[in-house]
Formats: sequence, structure tokens, C-alpha cells
Amino acid sequence: MTSAKETSVRVGVFGLLGSGNLGNDGSLEAVLGHLRAEHPEAVVDALCGGAEVVAARYGIPATRLHWYRGEYRTASRAGAIAGKGLGKLLDPVRTAAWVRRHDVVIVPGMGVLEATLPLRPWGFPYSLFLLCASGRLLRTPVALVGVGAAPIGNRPTRALVRWSARLAAYRSYRDAPSRDAIREMGVDTARDEVHPDLAFALPSPRTSAPSGPPGAVCVGVMDFHGGNDDRARADEIHRRYLDGMIRFVRALVEDGRPVRLLTGDTCDASVVAAILDAVDSPLVTDAEVTSLADLMKETAAADTVVATRYHNLICALKAGTPTLALSYAAKSEALMERMGLGAYCHPAREVDAGQLLEQFRELEQRSAELRQTLAERNLVAARQIEEHLTALTAALFPATGHTHTHTHAHAHAERKTR
Repeated sequence: MTSAKETSVRVGVFGLLGSGNLGNDGSLEAVLGHLRAEHPEAVVDALCGGAEVVAARYGIPATRLHWYRGEYRTASRAGAIAGKGLGKLLDPVRTAAWVRRHDVVIVPGMGVLEATLPLRPWGFPYSLFLLCASGRLLRTPVALVGVGAAPIGNRPTRALVRWSARLAAYRSYRDAPSRDAIREMGVDTARDEVHPDLAFALPSPRTSAPSGPPGAVCVGVMDFHGGNDDRARADEIHRRYLDGMIRFVRALVEDGRPVRLLTGDTCDASVVAAILDAVDSPLVTDAEVTSLADLMKETAAADTVVATRYHNLICALKAGTPTLALSYAAKSEALMERMGLGAYCHPAREVDAGQLLEQFRELEQRSAELRQTLAERNLVAARQIEEHLTALTAALFPATGHTHTHTHAHAHAERKTR
């Protein structure tokens, strides 16, 4: 008789998980929740950026993504440079050894095929390429599930992203611009599908329409310096963004509105501190969120949300709260359009506090109408993401076992990449 342990599917999850980005961790939570509900026999572990955090928070074994612990710190001393160099030699072996232990590897969401924020090719793009190449070499399917992509100007980064996408056994995207970007890089996306972001699979908080006088406004901020192609003017972009946010928050306070400052990554704390110091009002407070669930609770309790980070927007929209996006990439605009609020976007690179305030006031005037729109769109998104996850795991975990899993997924990959 075959034991349950012998027939369990061994699933690896991969990415910059547990590294401080709440959106990345929310995508992991969504996939883990689905696996635990629909495939409780699956044995799951991670290769990720914050192994200790993932192991403690989600109760799964986790291995460090990089051999060198200081991979994402600037190397200026000889020892650090040597450590990074040695890591680049050891990480291919470590990655392949980890991939070999699994029946399938899932990259859950995240903007793994984009460079909308500053990114070096030999950082995460190189790690993703190692994963996908190892999967193809060792016949372990790598599934890029609900990922984000965008046009990439840097040639080495674009090449690594293109080959990662080609080598993956399965690809799906969180919006149509992501699929278009990968197609424009020369990857055949004819069989790739677009679905709502994985975060729409997470539980929604209880909400109710506000009553009484105007209430709190959640303002989601970001340590924003532009994208990968904006390095030459990164400081200028950051100053303009921060100045615009300070002016906007100050205007809300002058109207007597309580403001809750939201973040989405640990690096955003500096922007919160700068706004608190500049506005200096008891009406402005730091929400100190540590998960997407915290973000959703905060946004559900607000009258209105104005936010920059993509997953701040998702949480607010999923909570059904009228939202205005400070957009820094096509993904934000696509999300707002999907949820019926496409008219309420403002460029994060060119924040105009006066114009932002006008858009905010128009948004609030339409609050009741937009809440109804969001309720309807959320029902559709929840159904679509559940169908997506069910179809995905049916393809990756067929009932006939491990051998068929590899054959099915790689046959699917071959059809896509011919």
C-alpha cells in the first residue's frame, strides 16, 4: 500500500516573500489558503527572501533565496564584493537542489516580470531565471501565477525576464498590460490567461457605508523614487512626490479630517515620518499595518482612500471603499479600470496637491454610487480568482500522480513556447 506521504504533492513557493512587502506576502497567503483548503495533502515549503519570517508566520519550512545574506545591500568593501560574487556561483547549485525536491514550484503573484521600481538585473531577475531554468532542466514545472509584468528598458534585465517567462511551464497575469508586455518581449502568450490579482482570494472585512459627518481618510504612501529608468532623476521625483503628499494631507487636516497613513513595505516608514513631522497634527496618525488583513481593516473603516502602492489599492477596493490611485505604473490604472474607478487616477511622478484635492472631493461626492459599483465588481473578481486557482491546481496536481503532473505541465509549456 502506498503511504499518504509518498503520494503527497511536494509544492515549492518562491519569491521575495517575508521581506517586508505586504503585497508579496498577501499573494503567498492566498495561494497557501487555497492549497490548505483544496489540497491539504500537499507538502509545501519556500525558497524566499525572508525565510525566518515566512517559517514563523506561515508555518512552512523556508530556505534563504540567496547564499549571501547581504545580497540586496550595496557592496563597497572587498569582503562584501567577494561574498556577492561567491553567492552568484553558489546560488545556481542551491536553487537547482531546491527545485529538484519538488513536484511543482509556484511563484505566487508579485511583479516578478517587471521593473517599475529600481531593480538590478543580477538581483531578483537573475534568481528568477535560475529557478525557471532549473525547472526546465530538471522537469519540475514552474508556474508563474497571477504575476505582474511591464515593459523593461534595461537590456540585461529584459533578457533575464524574457527567458524566465519562456522557460516557465505555466503563466498567468494579474492584468492585460502584463500579458501585453511579455508578448512584446517576444514570448508566445497565446495560451496565457489574465485573472484578478491573487489578493482577491483573501477574506474580505465586514464593511458598512459611513454615516454622519465626514470621517477618516486613509492615505497610503510609498518611498517612491520613480522606476528603473528614472534613476537619474530619482531624488527629484521623490521630493516632488513627498511635497505633494504633505500638501495634500495638510489640506485634509485643515478641513478637519482625520488621516490614517498606510504603508506597504518597511521602507515606507521614512515617508510616514516626514509627513507626521511636516504636518504636525493630532489628526494625522500612523496605522502601523503588518499584513494585507490589517490594510483591509483600515481601509474598510475609512470613508475614502488615497493610495500609491498597488496592494494598498487592492485592499481598499476589495474592502469596497471609494479609492483614488496615485499611479506609478500601468498596473494601477488597469486595476482601477477593472473595478470601475478608472477616472480616479493621479500621476505619482507629478503630484499636484490642488488637482488631487479636486479629484478627492469629486470621489467623495460619488461615494454611495461607487460603493455599489465596487460591491458588484468584487463579486465578479472573487468568482474569477476562485475559478483560476481551481483550474490551476487541477492542471498542476492531477489525480494520477507525480509523473503525470510533470508530463501535463511540460506538454502545456511546449505548446506555448513552440
